Amino acid sequence: MTRPPAGPPAGGPHRRPPSKSGRREAGTTGRRELARHARFAEISPEVGVLDEEAARRALAEDPTAFELLAAMTAATDERLRAAAFRLSSALVLERARAGRASAPGVSRLRPARGALDGDLDIDASVEGVSAARTEARPVAHDDLITVQWARPRTAFAVVVDRSGSMSGARLAAAATVAAACALRAPQEHAVLSFAGTVEVIRPLTSGIEPAAVAERLLRLRGHGVTRLADALRAAGEQLAQARARRRVVILLSDCRSTDEDDTEQTARGLPELIILAPASDHDQAARLAELAGARWGVLDHPLEAAAVLDRLLEARSAADLTVSDPVRRGRSAGP
Repeated sequence: MTRPPAGPPAGGPHRRPPSKSGRREAGTTGRRELARHARFAEISPEVGVLDEEAARRALAEDPTAFELLAAMTAATDERLRAAAFRLSSALVLERARAGRASAPGVSRLRPARGALDGDLDIDASVEGVSAARTEARPVAHDDLITVQWARPRTAFAVVVDRSGSMSGARLAAAATVAAACALRAPQEHAVLSFAGTVEVIRPLTSGIEPAAVAERLLRLRGHGVTRLADALRAAGEQLAQARARRRVVILLSDCRSTDEDDTEQTARGLPELIILAPASDHDQAARLAELAGARWGVLDHPLEAAAVLDRLLEARSAADLTVSDPVRRGRSAGP
């Protein structure tokens, strides 16, 4: 259980304690509003406290409880808000790791004899070194084995809608997908968010850790207009730098563009597009997928996003599918 720290020593700096009245501060949600959820008192029995065991138990019994946890990341109570961020980020990464071990895009180490780059595999090179000594000659490159990262099979650009229609639960789904892509394509994955402007949260090649990206996404707050074409163009520019043969844009949005732009044309110009839309608002996403030849799926619960993504990635093209398959171009993969 995460509890508030002890107060400052006597004579120390005075800090205003979190409000116990439940009065909402600007941009935050008070306890009275959070308490409308049936399980809030169980998860946060007092000000500044988040009971992690209770939260995990609630999620096991009812996955929609994650929406409460997502709402708590905007709590007026600073300690509760910080604890909610920590737990949400941990859950996002746990669920992202729960995908298939053979997920597309994961680079693997491969041995190479005589290569001039890579890391020396001492154990594998012992035989070659011994042969050189036996033959009384210098050790040559061909006697040594190095290990190198194989060329990545897949590169991802995750595009997250942060416009006014995106809630905490939708942003939590985006964080789950971004973490899943980081684990499936650790070398080449970009993460962008957009509303009226586009922000690159993680460039295609970067040392930013998945946990930091997940927390950044969870801290986003929906506001502004939806300029979808600009975001898709920026994603395409990120993927243009990729070495991977397969390049996939993953769009998390209801696709309600607020501007008259060339969204459809831009979407058709991408090498591969997958759209993940809220289950409660997916009509425009379905339409865009049909017009652009993209695949799409609906998200009922944020923590199921990685599993839906895996199904869509496996159904790479209409030619790979049979009539009985649940995923088609322009059709949905359900949760």
